[in-house]
Amino acid sequence: MIVNGEGFPFSYETFNGNRADVSTMETILCMVERKYGKARRIWVLDRGIVSEENLAAIRKRGGQYLVGAPRSQMKQWEQELVKEDWTRVQPEVEVKKVAIPPDEETYILCRSAGRKEKEKAIRQRFSADMEALQRLAKTIETGRLKDRNKMERRLGRIQASHSQVNDLYEIALEDSRNGVRLHWAIKQDRLIWRDLREGAYMLRTNLQAGTVEELWSQYLQLTEAEASFRTLKSELYIRPLFHQLEPRVKAHVLVAFLGYALWVTLKHLLKRRAAIIPQPSASGVYKAQPLSPMRVLALLSTMQSADIVLPTTDGQEIRLHRVAEPEPEQKTLLSSWALASRRGLN
Repeated sequence: MIVNGEGFPFSYETFNGNRADVSTMETILCMVERKYGKARRIWVLDRGIVSEENLAAIRKRGGQYLVGAPRSQMKQWEQELVKEDWTRVQPEVEVKKVAIPPDEETYILCRSAGRKEKEKAIRQRFSADMEALQRLAKTIETGRLKDRNKMERRLGRIQASHSQVNDLYEIALEDSRNGVRLHWAIKQDRLIWRDLREGAYMLRTNLQAGTVEELWSQYLQLTEAEASFRTLKSELYIRPLFHQLEPRVKAHVLVAFLGYALWVTLKHLLKRRAAIIPQPSASGVYKAQPLSPMRVLALLSTMQSADIVLPTTDGQEIRLHRVAEPEPEQKTLLSSWALASRRGLN
């Protein structure tokens, strides 16, 4: 999908499936250049399509990129994670820029409180839910499972279901005098690193201009675009999700594109009109915060209207349309919208 600097989408392309994302970059580059020329674009990519070969192909064409970096590369920035020279770009998000000599690329470290809580919950769930490992250990211990290859396959499936925290644990099949034994334990030397990396992620770019806040905001457009597709699958209940015919696939993508265009438009309208509703902070004090498109849709979706039909003695009917009394938050939203409209901000 091609967007402008403000995130408004104006074009998109679809490609044949049944191929790894990382293998599509060259096709994408050639197709976009053939249709829209060789402009100096900024390619914003997620980790699934990032490889050294793909980044080299973008640089070869004089292009610029802002991509998500693999978490495995974060270990080299452990000392930067410890420092407190972060820039807060949102109430729960902090970022910092780390340049690499000779300044051809820049890495941006990011950490999110919400993401940290999510990853912490995943780790705690894995630590507490040892039933699968315990069952496997008991099966091996009692001799009901003797084939080493089958043991490794079952252990591999367990580890695959907890891939995000696998590297924090030592899990192995050990040979002993009584046969094979399953052993697992947390790696003590990884405890500090575990706490540092939870909620953290890293971006990589060859852009030389722009503040760390601007670069992070540009990458955020990718997550918003992805969220628009998730919204179609969840809140909007657009079905079916799995299409068998090419025209239906393209129609589904078109609807997603139009939905995202409306989402971005609403976001910019809210920003221009400064629609604000007091929100409680962690301390319990209400602070004014700008509304997000998701919050606006959630507020408006709960407003109800009804038609009251009253039959008359002459066989006719009286129909009265009534709207439920808005909640305080809804009143604030509607008032700010009406005020902006009177000021000519439509």
